[in-house]
Amino acid sequence: MSQPLRGRVLSIAGSDPGGGAGLQADVKTITALGGYAMTAVTAVTVQNTLGVLAVHPVPPDVVDLQIEAVVTDLGVDAIKTGMLGSARVVEVVARRLRSLGGAVPIVVDPVLASGSGTSLLDPSGRRALLGSLLPLATLVTPNAPEAELLTGFPVRDEAGMEHAAERLLLAGAEAVLVKGGHIEGPAVVDLLRTADGLSLRFESERIRTGPLHGTGCTLASAIAVGLAEGLTLEGAILEARAFVADAIRSAPRYGEGASPLNHACRR
Repeated sequence: MSQPLRGRVLSIAGSDPGGGAGLQADVKTITALGGYAMTAVTAVTVQNTLGVLAVHPVPPDVVDLQIEAVVTDLGVDAIKTGMLGSARVVEVVARRLRSLGGAVPIVVDPVLASGSGTSLLDPSGRRALLGSLLPLATLVTPNAPEAELLTGFPVRDEAGMEHAAERLLLAGAEAVLVKGGHIEGPAVVDLLRTADGLSLRFESERIRTGPLHGTGCTLASAIAVGLAEGLTLEGAILEARAFVADAIRSAPRYGEGASPLNHACRR
């Protein structure tokens, strides 16, 4: 019997009924880039482009069983985590992923708040993320505000981004990509630092558009696809950044608030 193609990506995250972020954005991204998308739902949110109206958590044991069911049957080549919602869910996810023994790359997108500012992980959840999940991460992908919350240091420029990356490496992550989209300037700069000393700077022209949401989910899941398919970390990041740029340029401007991206941009 032939082995299945690489590219099976499991997203562990919350559901966005508007399709712009969370599991829906992950599934669209993974599929658009040729991967096979699988999901474990951590929460059902009530949201649209204007903001998050309510969050209904999925019981931690149900999250755990979803992961187990998928991994033991379909197999997995990479895992991406997004909104986890509580310390209990973080701990359950970390315990389940730890049981994989480092066999697959894990991309941790530390979703702490929605784009509209609604908190999606409280301080106890952030502590659990730092103590239990980051040590398992192949890559963690905080934006500047998330890096500030996780490290307690201001992240307002490249020096702050570098400092935050080093602090998160000390928490145990193999690599950290601090995203600079929230830092003003004509270019968007993302900084990659790895535990083995690799230091890379990714710069691209800022695409001037209206408010968007789901960019972080899209980037992290796109990186996970690249890693699942055997790309190097640098190669996966480059491919993911190019995909996100295309999806931003052709964003459909649906809704009255922060528009979703166009995940079908390369169809």
